[in-house]
Amino acid sequence: MLSSMLRFISIFLFAVTLSPSIAIASSDSLSLSNQIQPLAIKSIILDIAVKDETMVAVGERGHIFIFDEKSTPKWRQVPSPTSSHLTKVFFTTPSLGWAVGHDATIIHTQDAGLTWQVQMSSPEIEKPLMDVLFFDTDNGVAIGAYGLFYRTDNGGKNWTPEYHEELLFEEDIAYLAELKAEDEALYLSERSTLLPHFNRIIATNDGCLIMVGELGLVSVSDDSGVNWQKLDFVYEGSLFNVIESDNGFYVMGLRGNIFQTGLDLNRWDQVMLPTKSTINGAILAKDGGLRVVGNAGVILDITANGKGELVTQRQGENLVSIARDPQGHIWVAGTKGLFELK
Repeated sequence: MLSSMLRFISIFLFAVTLSPSIAIASSDSLSLSNQIQPLAIKSIILDIAVKDETMVAVGERGHIFIFDEKSTPKWRQVPSPTSSHLTKVFFTTPSLGWAVGHDATIIHTQDAGLTWQVQMSSPEIEKPLMDVLFFDTDNGVAIGAYGLFYRTDNGGKNWTPEYHEELLFEEDIAYLAELKAEDEALYLSERSTLLPHFNRIIATNDGCLIMVGELGLVSVSDDSGVNWQKLDFVYEGSLFNVIESDNGFYVMGLRGNIFQTGLDLNRWDQVMLPTKSTINGAILAKDGGLRVVGNAGVILDITANGKGELVTQRQGENLVSIARDPQGHIWVAGTKGLFELK
């Protein structure tokens, strides 16, 4: 009962973050995809990725923007091959990048974000992809809602689905085993919805992977995500981000919950914040702490010893992503577009 309630809250808040107008996977005509829209820079933008001199942002209706410090304005919209909402973007080199989003969409660029091609799109499954990570130019994974997990070993030319039963609750494993023996069709239907949402995946400095998600999911893999170990965690709400610091890791999510741990992942301590707003994005600060952004326009600094301080709050918008450009300036993305944090 508790897990069902927390899942409902997670889905509800995710929809609020995106606003009612885009909470459902888009099926707009692709004739809109390649149109450059002057006001798009003020629309919902969900992620910013930086790799050396390349900086790219993505958001609703497939909007894609590239950054150029020397141009005015500094962000320029480029044509997109999709009108599905894009949730995450990742670059392995300054030229090679991937973005994922609703309709299980995956798109790819080979020229630093100037042009993009669709590698996968599956509107029929009605589930969004939430993150993408490549280990090199060929091998990568994409993750999403209800345990979506795809893998490629050829740069995204082909994506193979995986089902990670080891991340189910024990009672669900037993339930599925019993159901499979009785009703194969119902088993397959139930199986597709029982895994938690996978929200964020990162590669650690020692070569492991950490993935966080719904219902307090914190999981670790030491074989590129082929197998996962679910960690005992102190919180049952949804987690939307994980970031590595010099001394350990931070995870963050619903209701202003941030937890920090050492590199051994053994003990989790809560970071006390002056807000209950959901925390979505984070970057490392020069002093070893974090700067984080979240719903209700909150921007906070987290010190290395685990104290949170509100820096500023922007009214009427939710902040989703934060990144530092090649010149060291900080940019924030959210429900009212992109802005530079002065």
